[in-house]
Amino acid sequence: MAIRSPKIKRSELEKPDHVFERAAELFRVMSAPMRLKIISCLCDGEQNVSYLLEKIATTQPNMSQHLNTLFKSGVLSKRREGVQIYYSIANKQIVNLCRAVCEQIEAE
Repeated sequence: MAIRSPKIKRSELEKPDHVFERAAELFRVMSAPMRLKIISCLCDGEQNVSYLLEKIATTQPNMSQHLNTLFKSGVLSKRREGVQIYYSIANKQIVNLCRAVCEQIEAE
């Protein structure tokens, strides 16, 4: 019995290359478990770095590095209030994507 590969709609393959390149970049950025934890902590709203460090077991330099990567990629936005920096999710589609993948894995 031959195994058939799923049919891909022709329109999906006709998307411009930059669409696939941006998707690959987002998957690369989100490939670190620490970044997924950060996104998860920010799903319910803006938080400062101190809060994130309380919720996620890591060092401050490591947290800063991951936050900077997420910010530079456009996943997070940030604002300064005095000495505190607050982060929030800039692209709400990231929340949906992250939740869908994590829910699917958890259900397996």
